[in-house]
Amino acid sequence: MSRPQSFGARLRLDRIDRNGDGRLMIVPLDHSVADGPVTPDDSLDDLVAELAAARVDAVVLHKGTVRHLNPKNFVSTSLIVHLSASTSHAPDPDAKYLVTSVEAALRLGADAVSVHVNMGSQQEAAQIADLSRTAEETERWGIPLMAMMYARGPEIEDSNDPELVLHSATLAADLGADVVKVSYPGSASAMADVVAACPIPVVVAGGPPVDDKKVLMERVASTVRAGAAGLAMGRNIFQHPNPGRLAREIGDVVHGRMAIAA
Repeated sequence: MSRPQSFGARLRLDRIDRNGDGRLMIVPLDHSVADGPVTPDDSLDDLVAELAAARVDAVVLHKGTVRHLNPKNFVSTSLIVHLSASTSHAPDPDAKYLVTSVEAALRLGADAVSVHVNMGSQQEAAQIADLSRTAEETERWGIPLMAMMYARGPEIEDSNDPELVLHSATLAADLGADVVKVSYPGSASAMADVVAACPIPVVVAGGPPVDDKKVLMERVASTVRAGAAGLAMGRNIFQHPNPGRLAREIGDVVHGRMAIAA
């Protein structure tokens, strides 16, 4: 895994690398602002505890949610505070905007922060500017930045187009991100091209729910074989009847503890 320059950022990135192998199993739980509660009741704390017990490397949360969770959960997993937001009910849901700061995330004990950019959206200029400014802030404060990069907008026909995925990944690196999250570009060979072109670790989004577990696990294995640093999988885990067990099984593949035949 490539390393940011500041000591603080290196230290915090090592904390996220819980398994010490340079690979990451991240579970985003930031969907609540866009789509509503992640859990149907007041059980998010239990979910985070279950994921921590399953040895996920990090979870992604919004600032307000973190305050209602047990800090002990983050002894065995890392906290990434998401700085961006929009709701699915907005006139333009692709228009992401900053809702908190790097400093506020540090006060919460974050090990990293994340910013969402929709390349090709009508508000692309503001989002790219937010990413660039945030990269400068994270460098100043010594904390890693994960850029969540997607190709979404009125002229985008296929958000998983390999050329668009590659462009979005390198855009994040160009503007100073330390880790980039992208869509799966459709094949292992296309994924390998993205990884080869991008100088920072690439983690792959879990995407929409997949009912067939075999298909899901094969995609995870294909992603890792292509050289990706790991997965950032949300819905496929937290909407599963047993999220902790599935997270552990996916983490076993990501970290090489379990092999899936090609």
